[in-house]
Amino acid sequence: MLYNVDCNKNNYEKLLFSLVHKGVNENNKRIKLVASIIHDVKKNGNKALFKYSKKYDKKIFKKPQDILVSKEEILEASKLCTKEFKNSIRLAIKRIKNYQKRLMPKSLFFKDSLGVNLGCIWSPLSSCCLYVPGGKALYPSSVLMNAIPAQVAGVKRIAIVTPTINDKVSPEILIAAKEANISEIYKVGGAQAIAALTFGTETIKKVDKIVGPGNAYVAEAKKQVYGYVGIDSIAGPSEILIIADESSNPEWVAMDLLSQAEHDEEARCILVSNSQRLIEKVNYYLKYFLNTITRKKIAEKSLKDNGFSVFIKNIDDAHLIANYIAPEHLEIMTKNKNILAKKINNAGAIFIGDYTPEAFGDYIAGPSHVLPTSGNARFDSGLSVLDFLKRTSYIKSNKNSLKSTLKTIEVIGNSEGLDAHVKSAQIRFSKE
Repeated sequence: MLYNVDCNKNNYEKLLFSLVHKGVNENNKRIKLVASIIHDVKKNGNKALFKYSKKYDKKIFKKPQDILVSKEEILEASKLCTKEFKNSIRLAIKRIKNYQKRLMPKSLFFKDSLGVNLGCIWSPLSSCCLYVPGGKALYPSSVLMNAIPAQVAGVKRIAIVTPTINDKVSPEILIAAKEANISEIYKVGGAQAIAALTFGTETIKKVDKIVGPGNAYVAEAKKQVYGYVGIDSIAGPSEILIIADESSNPEWVAMDLLSQAEHDEEARCILVSNSQRLIEKVNYYLKYFLNTITRKKIAEKSLKDNGFSVFIKNIDDAHLIANYIAPEHLEIMTKNKNILAKKINNAGAIFIGDYTPEAFGDYIAGPSHVLPTSGNARFDSGLSVLDFLKRTSYIKSNKNSLKSTLKTIEVIGNSEGLDAHVKSAQIRFSKE
């Protein structure tokens, strides 16, 4: 079922590269369409926003205020969701909040040997918006994984945009928002929603940062508005890489791969092992378990188009493959799991051991499940409280400390030909 790459054969690097970068290309038609939508919404506000909502989401707004989710809709959603669901959401919120609080940095101040007061001031963004997708699956967990870090950071205004399905917002998403104390929820999605959040309309106030996953058009829109507004990342298809050996349970490995494949047809599922026997067993259970899940067609296409296994001679070298691919999710289910984990530099999140499936991190562990994809874990990190904070340098000099560094300012400033820089320091001592 999984296409197999044998690292013991010649030219495996070329084959591995082609599989990792499969489907990575620019879509000029999409780029132009998104650009035109952004321009239209920027110029025409609600008129353009409502036009595209009708065209792409089949949503008709009779009056501007209808774009906002009402208190009555949230009350109705509460009736539709079970007590068990609400309690699960509350526990997830508690764990996410506890984790993010531990990441919260403190402002720093000190005086150096020259008597200069220096420091670093951390302050929250004023506003942000969470994009919650409404496509093939519903993600109330994404509300929490985006909202709670922003709340811990101290962001005062947190909004949500999410497209409707059958003219309604999912009750699970509304309850997740309610439990996270978010009431500003707009029933719009797509590139038009990203444009509205960036430039503002008569109904939607612009924000400082947009976070959250979306389809290819949402990702392209975020890419195009970056600079006018902050964004978390340009998300690609979700992905998992599992390192397993003879000691691993093939049924568990197979089901963990399927838990990723069921996201969408473009999801990537990769198995790295030093055991062809295990790879064969995993393939057997993939076929078996496919018939037991509700999203069989999606998972089957994902595995067929984007799933592959990598056979290596020595499991101790598995980190080389993982660091090269830099996966969004990395599971290590081997005897030497702790040793391998220490060798990993490039991964959005590492799930260590047989009892740490990706689902644990997706819902309840604590760290945000918003992670870098498409190899971006080489230089990027998962969403956290830090993404909703700004770091401002603090500098307070005095007469003596400035005077003691004047010669250095003169030398460096003159080397750059910026004499006004030099004179701005010299003028303070011109009458001495």
